Amino acid sequence: MTAPGQSGEYNDAREFWDQRYRAPEYIFGIEPNVFLAGQKKHFKRGDRILDVGCGEGRNSVWLAGLGCDVTGLDVSPLALDKARRLAAGQGVPVQFVETDVRDWTWEPTSFDAVVCVFIQFAEPKERARLFEGFVATLKAGGILVMQGYTPKQIEFKTGGPPRADHMYTTALLQSAFTGMEILHLREHEEVLAEGIKHVGRSALIDVVARKPVNKV
Repeated sequence: MTAPGQSGEYNDAREFWDQRYRAPEYIFGIEPNVFLAGQKKHFKRGDRILDVGCGEGRNSVWLAGLGCDVTGLDVSPLALDKARRLAAGQGVPVQFVETDVRDWTWEPTSFDAVVCVFIQFAEPKERARLFEGFVATLKAGGILVMQGYTPKQIEFKTGGPPRADHMYTTALLQSAFTGMEILHLREHEEVLAEGIKHVGRSALIDVVARKPVNKV
């Protein structure tokens, strides 16, 4: 696996997210994402889990509390400092890695689960490569758990980028994860209350998919 490159793009992303995470509070809260917590049955003690875009660590720390072996990736050192404090405060080990996930080398068939909650920063071509990486790094039988926004989120303005092409649709996710067993795929609206940044009615889409045991 690679350390982050020092390209201008990487530095721009780090500066953007550092500005957001510089706030003293945990801007997305310290409780796990509600949808993720509802998928607890898919995680067991000892599972290797990759939390992509882990931010301040709320989901990584919750997964580690289940006894999972968690690696959390994020581009912001300020976010990761807060994540490490959260993990230490709850007495759980998490490997936090500073990296732009667009530069990450996806170690083949290495993780029992990949978790990806609200990481809709990537351009469509970059997103396609990320999705390919998620599948590649899963072990056979591994689980992908994602939650993001649909294009209707532009109307609500309660989180996420103001760009419809960064949002997910049912058709997009079905196409991206062709060959995976789709266990759950749903578009819906909910009122979120996650810290100070995800607050209010939101247009959401969730997916849980399993990598076939005969797919490497």
